[in-house]
Amino acid sequence: MSQDAYVLGGLRTPRGKGSARGSLATVSPVRLLEGILRALADRVDVRGATDVVVGCASQTGDQGANLARTAALLADLGEGIAGVTVNRFCASGLEAVNVATARIRAGDGDLYVAGGVESTSRVPLFADGGPLFADPAVMAAVGSVHMGVSADLVAALEGFTRDDLDAYAHASRARARAAWASGRAARSVVPVRSADGALLLAADELLGYAPTREEMALLPPAFAEPGASGQDAVALARYPRLGRIEHLHTRATSPSPADAAAVLAIGTRARAEAIGARPRARIVASSTRAVDPVTMLTAGQDAVVALLEKAGLRAADVAVFMFAEAFSALCVRFGRDLDAGPDRLNPDGGSMVLGHAFGATGAILALDVVDALEERGARYGVAAVSGAAGLGVATLFERV
Repeated sequence: MSQDAYVLGGLRTPRGKGSARGSLATVSPVRLLEGILRALADRVDVRGATDVVVGCASQTGDQGANLARTAALLADLGEGIAGVTVNRFCASGLEAVNVATARIRAGDGDLYVAGGVESTSRVPLFADGGPLFADPAVMAAVGSVHMGVSADLVAALEGFTRDDLDAYAHASRARARAAWASGRAARSVVPVRSADGALLLAADELLGYAPTREEMALLPPAFAEPGASGQDAVALARYPRLGRIEHLHTRATSPSPADAAAVLAIGTRARAEAIGARPRARIVASSTRAVDPVTMLTAGQDAVVALLEKAGLRAADVAVFMFAEAFSALCVRFGRDLDAGPDRLNPDGGSMVLGHAFGATGAILALDVVDALEERGARYGVAAVSGAAGLGVATLFERV
């Protein structure tokens, strides 16, 4: 029996700098997840949930052995609550939301916890040694390139200039700083404390990096070296008409790795009434799309287009798009093609400015959509993420 799924609540940690010097580097990812699960359970009674579905992109070391089940046990949610950890690269957190929603619609339970976690300071990107990034024969066979090289390729294909990319990133950073200054950005954030209660982090740490446009213009290209090592050749083999790829993305126009965890309570209206929770948004539909692994980062936009078609909506019907800022070129392209200006596309900044905690990013965006719809009194919002290997996921929310 099909039943609607609703967001009943959600919380996230601040995003810490993804390095040994980051404020959350001393906190293991399972403890990050445990803490935010406890905080959610204090607000929404999820201790009787059927499952905890968690996205994580690098499931090795500190992030191995099914973090979802482990964190659920540590958080005292109950031994009868299962846990599953899913991996759709950068879209993992949003995929977790969609998995939980699908299972509710299928009648397999009426209350789930879904979200994501990533500690890039402790488990760096590519740490799992997967063949897509570490096996030269596999990489050559599938045409795998570094995400930054792909972003530069998209910029070349679209004719974007360095100034186009810098302008978007500078404006996004200004929006993010304004959101934190107004208190808006802290709406679903729970500060992280150490085991002895000391405050470790209360706000997104990477916001402190604030170069001027002049300083941005002086930054060197970030991905010329992997391009020269042979990855440009892989990309140009697919798009020979370009002749060459000019590397335009820099530190300021690329997403910085981060540490974070985010979770949402998702349930039916009947279950919400039973536990005294208020449905905040209905999860209307989702879409998954894939493109070639060279221009990989365009898949998120493709997923949004497919999602809107499925729902019978136009882009103009959507009040807010929270689109993972996987490099400036993708955001400039999205805004142009869907006619989404800064008031509707990442109005409070995004992961390029605030940090990209791979497995958690999609869940954070889902929370951002729900919060933004309530603040605006608007009806529809979309969260979307592009991921490695040409994967894209999008989800449509309707304010209740």
